[in-house]
Amino acid sequence: MNKKFIGLSVFTLATAFAYAQETDTLKVTNLKEVVVSDTKFAQSKEKSGKIIEVITSQDLEAKKGQNLANVLSQVAGVEINGNQSFGGKNLGYYIRGGRNRQVAIYIDGVPVTDASGINLEYDLRLIPVEQIEKIEVMKGASSTLYGTGAATGVINITLKKSAKKEISGNAYMNMGTQNTSETSKTSAQDFNQGVSLNGTINKVSYMTTLNSTETKGMSEAAGENFEEDSFSRVNVLQKMGFKANDQLSFEFFGNYDRIKNTFDNSFDGFIANSDDLNNNSFSEQFRIGFLPKYKYNKGEFAINAGVSTIDRTINISNSWSGTVDTYNYTGRTASIDAFNKYNFSKQVYLVVGAQYQYFDMTQKDAYTDVAREGAKFNLLDPYATVVFNSEFGLNINAGARFNTHSEYGNQVVYNFNPSYSFENLPLKVLASYSTAFITPSLYQLYGPYGNLDLTPEENATAELGFESQLLDKKLTINAVGFYREEGNTFGFYTNPVTFVSNYINIDATFNAKGVEASIRYNLSERFNIGGNYTFTEVEKQLNRLIPKHKGNVDLNYKFKRGTFGINYQFVDKRSDAYYDSNIWATQAVNLATYQLVNSNISYELLPNRLQIFGAVTNILNDDFQEVIGYNTRGRNYKLGLNFLF
Repeated sequence: MNKKFIGLSVFTLATAFAYAQETDTLKVTNLKEVVVSDTKFAQSKEKSGKIIEVITSQDLEAKKGQNLANVLSQVAGVEINGNQSFGGKNLGYYIRGGRNRQVAIYIDGVPVTDASGINLEYDLRLIPVEQIEKIEVMKGASSTLYGTGAATGVINITLKKSAKKEISGNAYMNMGTQNTSETSKTSAQDFNQGVSLNGTINKVSYMTTLNSTETKGMSEAAGENFEEDSFSRVNVLQKMGFKANDQLSFEFFGNYDRIKNTFDNSFDGFIANSDDLNNNSFSEQFRIGFLPKYKYNKGEFAINAGVSTIDRTINISNSWSGTVDTYNYTGRTASIDAFNKYNFSKQVYLVVGAQYQYFDMTQKDAYTDVAREGAKFNLLDPYATVVFNSEFGLNINAGARFNTHSEYGNQVVYNFNPSYSFENLPLKVLASYSTAFITPSLYQLYGPYGNLDLTPEENATAELGFESQLLDKKLTINAVGFYREEGNTFGFYTNPVTFVSNYINIDATFNAKGVEASIRYNLSERFNIGGNYTFTEVEKQLNRLIPKHKGNVDLNYKFKRGTFGINYQFVDKRSDAYYDSNIWATQAVNLATYQLVNSNISYELLPNRLQIFGAVTNILNDDFQEVIGYNTRGRNYKLGLNFLF
């Protein structure tokens, strides 16, 4: 594929835009938005005392061609570092000045994590955005409901559900270029395809989904004449549901995710060569789960149970021996969360639950052999949350969790979250104070630098904010100010005499503070414009790859048979550092600000049957760095089609 590909892209965008001028009779029914993140049960967003960022299926449709990291990085208060780099680049999650280990990720109510990872974090690259129905992002300390890791935020992902008719499905394919700002290849080097079959037959629902991605065309490391790296992902999802009656339902799921990619060495100086032909990684995940729900006269009872394994093999060139070292990791996780909602009245209900989690890992390489029998722990956490929704505007959400860990003992966390909606003013004010904990990982306890004396990292967040809906609810404005303290932080220490290294708890308290604001104006049923701004100020010890100022603006238009959207993102300068092997010292650097403009358009060639879309990313071809020494994507084009049946 050559210049014809870009020509076709431009033609498609221009043609679809012409169709956008058509008049239509599109009707939209505005329903009350429902969220689950702050209670684990569905409730009106108006009753929530949190500003929960909701990414709907319509929002995802308007961002076709973007991966999950791209989408999340446009949320107020969220920075996903690496989302503009090569697909194989590992991701950094920065919410409210925190890092990966301080963000809890749930899929359909089940926590996901890599038990063999350094920080018990989860790799968002494993999830194709095409499988997702909805995302809720709740920021702040949330360990009362979500346990370990929910210190700066919770990313709650809901996968797509089966259609109501007996058989339904879709098949899609898209392809795009893969350029840096300095290249202009016209051939397609980014391929995504998938197929889904789903439906409901009597009381049984089913869904089978297959997705795959193959990307090449650019080097992960920045440099002249560096070799191209590759990224490949395969995802298989199977869901089965059984609705016995209006009260009782069951859902089973199983999925397989695989990633293969090549990668380059860490940047270690401007005259060093970070390019590497031998580094590669293979990761595969298996997950199964069981989600029964029972509704009764006074409430609901649910169990979210899941088991997962992740196997990783990493091959890295050894510059000292001239050979390739192989590292094998396996992590296993099990989680059972049983919780009940009891309605004392229309105004008061109680959520009581208990969560059990088990983790174990193995690590095997030329230098280390960590066996599963000696690297495991479990947690048992009872918790309770009471919710009061008054008839005069006052809402209160308060609760506590008692964490019992098999290694370090006990930990108590709690939250208090009042809000008040004024009767004669379109205004809701909210406040909260909540605490959280992060369990030391198996690697930090039992790995080659392990320390069995580690205790949990502790976090506390205070919030104050408001939300207002004006102009007959067409204009929505919200803003939250936060202050977060982090204590007992995990650090890495090397003895200057013996050169022995291990993980430690740092005896100090660090803080982060900031403001998150969003605005959305629905000019009509078809046209809306919105944006958000984030200010984050963190202490020097936390300040790496976190922009002080960040903003997003987007414009979306729905026409009779399609959509058009354009968005702008500004990311402020960031601090970074690298170890310079030429002078044997760590060097601090500042990464420059950057701006991105992306556009997306879709059109139904055959109503409810065949849809095409086109996208252009980094339209201005801005040259920037997310991480020192690594490439980022320049202007790129993508074309795709989706066939529904």
